Amino acid sequence: MPPNTDGQNRRLRGQVMTVLNRRGMLRGAGALGMAAMAAGCVRGVSSQTAAPFFERIGKPIGLQLYALGDEIRTDLAGTFAAVAAMGYREIELPSLLGSTAPQLRTLADAAGLTIACLHIPPAPFTPGQTLSFSNDPDEIAAIASDLGITQVVAPIPIVPEGFSFRAGEDFPATFTREFSAAGIDHWRRMAERFNIIGEAMKARGLTFAYHNHNLEFAPTPSGPTPFDVLLSRTNPALVKFQLDIGWVATAGHDPLALIEAMAGRLVSVHVKDVAADNQQGYYFGTSPTEVGSGTIDWAKVLPACHAAGVQHYFVEQEAPFSMPRVDAAKKSIEFLKTFRA
Repeated sequence: MPPNTDGQNRRLRGQVMTVLNRRGMLRGAGALGMAAMAAGCVRGVSSQTAAPFFERIGKPIGLQLYALGDEIRTDLAGTFAAVAAMGYREIELPSLLGSTAPQLRTLADAAGLTIACLHIPPAPFTPGQTLSFSNDPDEIAAIASDLGITQVVAPIPIVPEGFSFRAGEDFPATFTREFSAAGIDHWRRMAERFNIIGEAMKARGLTFAYHNHNLEFAPTPSGPTPFDVLLSRTNPALVKFQLDIGWVATAGHDPLALIEAMAGRLVSVHVKDVAADNQQGYYFGTSPTEVGSGTIDWAKVLPACHAAGVQHYFVEQEAPFSMPRVDAAKKSIEFLKTFRA
């Protein structure tokens, strides 16, 4: 059974208010810490920031291979080697990339990469899609075992029944129309389905999580957003979250406050930046840029992720790109390698 919705909503609102109140207290206490900070300033950096962030927390920098585009399928061995040469040490797979799980594991091992996670759609979405959470859970568990992973993520929502594209209609317009018409009850049913998937995965030693975009934060006439529904109606023991920082910012929300309020439910994040001209919206529109070149305050966001229990950090970037995708991935990790917080 899903947890009590009203009770969890009250607790979540209380967590967010606690975050905001704590920030106010910290601002008021800022002067009291000036003397202690002075010694660190004399030395140049404090003991906390003496080492680069990822070195300090003992976590590798990962890459979601979706950022490199579909063309990587033509030379997976070369792609894996190039990713490792940039300094990435783990990868997240957007799919099986036209290969088998054992083949991908062999290629990753040869390149010195760890496969940390696999994206699996909650239901078939595109023609010919053979792997989804509609498959037998034992089949999914076998694939995860072959890859050497313990985390699987649903990267998109379940589309409403009868979902279809209209002539001349682009992807964002279709999603706007279809999900607006489906209403909040569709997300309630989705939460129930995620609890079932999460239970099946947990029984097989796997962690199930959901990856957000910006449509989950769209306002609704009834009040709660789809994200509120997913967060409050899924069982925390069965359903975790992979928070996409860039999409949260695009939806007009403060990633820092959300990360702090979701402590314990975040297993991974997409380290994604947005450009200064990024406009708020709810249906797949964003102005992306390389990590460190945009507006996300990583000095606050990344330490908050670590404090919230995040296990994996995957660089990700949406199209359009201002440079070749490989160069963008390299620019992002070069920023993160020396990033201190």
